[in-house]
Amino acid sequence: MNCSKFVFENAISRKTYEKAVRNKAKFIKKFGDDTDAVYHLSPKEVPVIGKALGVRNLVISPKSGCSFDEKSIIIGNIRMGFGHYRISMAIASAAHSMGYEPYWFDLHSFSNTTCGKIIEQQNELYSMGSRLSQRFSVFNKLVWEPLNSEGFRKLSYNVSDQKMTELMTAVFRDIPKDIPFIATHVWPSQAAVHSGLKNVVNVIPDNWPMALHLSEGAIHTVQTPSAYLGYRALRGMDKKRCLKPMPKESIAYTGHYIDHELVSNIETDCAKRVNRIRDDKPVRWLMSVGGAGAQKEIFTAVVRRLLPSIKMGKAVLFINVGDHANVWSQLIKEVPQMKPFVHEHFEDFAKTEKLCRNIYDGNIKGIHAFCHSDIFAAVYSTNLLMRCSDVLITKPSELAFYPIPKLMIKRVGGHEAWGAVRSAEIGDGTYECTTAAETGAMIDMIQNGRDIIEKMCSNILAAKKAGIYDGAYRAVELAVGSKQQYQHI
Repeated sequence: MNCSKFVFENAISRKTYEKAVRNKAKFIKKFGDDTDAVYHLSPKEVPVIGKALGVRNLVISPKSGCSFDEKSIIIGNIRMGFGHYRISMAIASAAHSMGYEPYWFDLHSFSNTTCGKIIEQQNELYSMGSRLSQRFSVFNKLVWEPLNSEGFRKLSYNVSDQKMTELMTAVFRDIPKDIPFIATHVWPSQAAVHSGLKNVVNVIPDNWPMALHLSEGAIHTVQTPSAYLGYRALRGMDKKRCLKPMPKESIAYTGHYIDHELVSNIETDCAKRVNRIRDDKPVRWLMSVGGAGAQKEIFTAVVRRLLPSIKMGKAVLFINVGDHANVWSQLIKEVPQMKPFVHEHFEDFAKTEKLCRNIYDGNIKGIHAFCHSDIFAAVYSTNLLMRCSDVLITKPSELAFYPIPKLMIKRVGGHEAWGAVRSAEIGDGTYECTTAAETGAMIDMIQNGRDIIEKMCSNILAAKKAGIYDGAYRAVELAVGSKQQYQHI
């Protein structure tokens, strides 16, 4: 199957194919071609989430140290921002709760391979584009928004990626062809298919169909009914012709990809939020800073808006800057007035865990900043903080799908817009607030009109009953052999 000449039986023009071949040649010239190299894998303990999620990390080693069995599942991922790692954690959590043993397989981490070098370059370019889009409105309007909403949507983009991921197969040599393989980014999925793996699930993020995410030969999962229809029809992926649709066996609607710890505690966590509101306790706000470190203007505006309520003991603010210590330095420089109320929780993840346990039933005040250089701690801290927070402030990326009341700030890239639409329609979050002023007004309305949090909690409970947050479990079921398509919602 040549996925660069045909995409779901849709023929690709010779010009487009030859361009993809030339792009692959450029990668080889810059990073080399190790497709004939022999890399062995061994499991290693994963910091922070290893014990909680039962996951082990696959690393390159001098000889193979893997002993997979019928309970083993590999989660193929890359670090590009935090979203794909976040989905991987959700899949690992669900798999562990179902009695399976998940293995973490991060292609980005193999820094000395052609695969790792390519991904590192692409990640740097994407992060730079995200930051520039927030600094320069003209760049955002003319380049970044069109690229993320329409550029990545084109079938031709998928063709180029398919050729590129042919260079990522060497690290798959130790992996059995029949093992369940769940990819939380399309490149590990495409590379797995190129490597001959037979049981690949391609977990698609966001809520905007783009050819970028296609991986023919895998089962594609999506989080929403609208995404199912869009991907099934390959909607808008070629402006000059109507495309043949994806076969129904290649795609499944699963629901949102959420960690077991969060799904299983939805009722309790929502009850805690409602009780805090009814008891006139301080509103607990959680602000998650994305991996690209963009949107500083909005983050600054949020802190300034909440500061009077924090001073009066009517609000608490948690800020997780992930592994971007420079973002915290910039933020505190922009708003020095918050210094008397700040408590920093840096690097010691055990203390972050303890704090979250203590405040789940207890009280807290002030501003609490979290920063961890370890990527697993950086991402998973938000998961812990969500359970003891009332409102999450986030751009409409992967966190838009999580079961917590949400205030959606301005997106970074056009593909994220439909995440806010999904959340607003379910009723577990706001619509996208596109300016600092609109974000501030929404903060005031939620802070002073606490019924909004209670209404969102009610909608979260209804969504749980409908199975909307069960996507991670269903992706695992598909990977281990259950071919049922989840389209009942």
